[in-house]
Amino acid sequence: MTEPKRLFDCLSMHLDKAPLPDMLCGKENGKWKSYSSKEVADTIYKLSTGLLRSGISGVDRTVEGIDKVAIVSKNRPEWIMLDLAVQQTGAVLAPIYPTITVGELEFILNDAQVKVIFVNDAELFHKVLSIRDRVPSLKDIYTFEHVEHARHWKELLSTPTPEEAERLTRIRESIGEKDLATIIYTSGTTGTPKGVMLSHENIISNVKACIPCLPRGVDRVLSFLPLNHIYERMLTYLYLYNNSPIYYAESMDTIGENLKEVKPAMFVTVPRLLEKVYDRIMAKGAELTGVKKKLFFWAHGVAARYEIDRPMGAWYNLQLSLANKLIFSKWREALGNNVVAIASGGAACQVRLIRIFTAAKIPILEGYGLTETSPVISVNRMELENRSFGTVGPLIPGVEVKLAEDGEILCKSPGVMMGYYKRPDLTAEVIIDGWFHTGDIGVFADGKFLKITDRKKELFKTSGGKYVAPLAIESKLKESPFIEQIMVVGPERKFVGALIVPAFQHLKEWCKQHGVTADANEQIIGDKKVHAFYQEIVESYNKYFSHTEQIKKFELLPQEWTIETGEMTPKLSLRRKVVTEKFHDQIEHIYSGKSYA
Repeated sequence: MTEPKRLFDCLSMHLDKAPLPDMLCGKENGKWKSYSSKEVADTIYKLSTGLLRSGISGVDRTVEGIDKVAIVSKNRPEWIMLDLAVQQTGAVLAPIYPTITVGELEFILNDAQVKVIFVNDAELFHKVLSIRDRVPSLKDIYTFEHVEHARHWKELLSTPTPEEAERLTRIRESIGEKDLATIIYTSGTTGTPKGVMLSHENIISNVKACIPCLPRGVDRVLSFLPLNHIYERMLTYLYLYNNSPIYYAESMDTIGENLKEVKPAMFVTVPRLLEKVYDRIMAKGAELTGVKKKLFFWAHGVAARYEIDRPMGAWYNLQLSLANKLIFSKWREALGNNVVAIASGGAACQVRLIRIFTAAKIPILEGYGLTETSPVISVNRMELENRSFGTVGPLIPGVEVKLAEDGEILCKSPGVMMGYYKRPDLTAEVIIDGWFHTGDIGVFADGKFLKITDRKKELFKTSGGKYVAPLAIESKLKESPFIEQIMVVGPERKFVGALIVPAFQHLKEWCKQHGVTADANEQIIGDKKVHAFYQEIVESYNKYFSHTEQIKKFELLPQEWTIETGEMTPKLSLRRKVVTEKFHDQIEHIYSGKSYA
């Protein structure tokens, strides 16, 4: 087998090397359904044939001329089958988040001039149907689930005639590594979606560079981060080239159950989900009584002191060994008892979480990258000498990074995108002399480990002219079990303030113990005792920051920020502009000069 140059070359590798009985697996009617390597390959060839018959092609290899196919679906085996089938026809897949607004959906379909769209279920079918008349290029809508009055995706599966088989072979052979493989529209935290154009070479170079960086011998993985995100999608190709079976979680709500069923060796996640797992564990620990409760929090305390880059001493090691046996073994069981490592990316992960999980023999390997870099730039490795808490690890092979005068991270690699679709102006703004300007501020720790200190666009000046980096402040305060979410505010203001969403599960328990009788969230945050309690929490963390960076005043909010309510992006990053606009009155109250009444 020659060196793979296109993403769909993984199919030949599977069939030639070591076919799997469970290459792709998903839940159907409550039971796991496995698709073998041969079944997957056969389905992809039949689907490619059906797409070509329906008029989809990439015969015109220009970026504008290639036909575009969209997908709006949860993770499932059919997702990756469609992806590879579309690639084989020379056409291009444009994945779209299922949670997208109707307005953004219409924009993307028209911007990419999508001809055919595949959707997961009835809800998404009707979402697309509602704007179909406003998307002139759209010819067909297919569904993965059976939906009344909709065309099912299996209608496209066709056994090729000899002529069609020959045509498909010709098309496959004509596709080069530098050809466009996908357009990924970044939702971003502000502005209109931008279509990031990634070639086969972009993504496959990242796959090859990341293979030696991840744990050896990963026998099966669980996939649940949206495949629309290049992070999960690149790793999917990595798993395929590594011959690791992929199991797709049913939904975000069933991850716990699916972990126990699948017993994966690895999965990837974003910090927000890790925080929720940790919070659930701590809530269960708080429910324990007597000796069990003391043991739980003793073990937690031991893990919180763990370091990977220096000897901790025989006494500490003995305590940690005991904590692992008595307490953390149950944590590992909850994750399927087979996890070798968890990769985290997409946003900054709290160092405290990485430290505690790693001490509990659940290594969290934090990495860094962007859609525009296909995506990984750096990642912590399994080897202790290549891991450092609080950093995003060493650079991966083939990636160069230099820091601009203002600390911005500039990247050059085979993974840097072809450009933004139809936006040469925006492309020219971010790729200068071959260097991609990430918009992130960073430093190198020990000359080796990349550390992200903030987003360039998120840095702000107070009215006194002092710069403030909100990310570090927010990450620190989120260590409090009583703070669910926080956004630091204060551009052009006299001092730094914050919007805080309490962790109501913990706060309500505190209220019971301290005689606060309010029950509804709105009433709780209006209570003087509660506000005074949060004042104490904020002041206890202010000592970690300079006078300029310290939070002087804050507002408590009654509801969590979510994707559905618009404050979070689909990859669970904060949309600061949306939060600023939505909670304008609360921010103004912080700076009104009025004290808490």
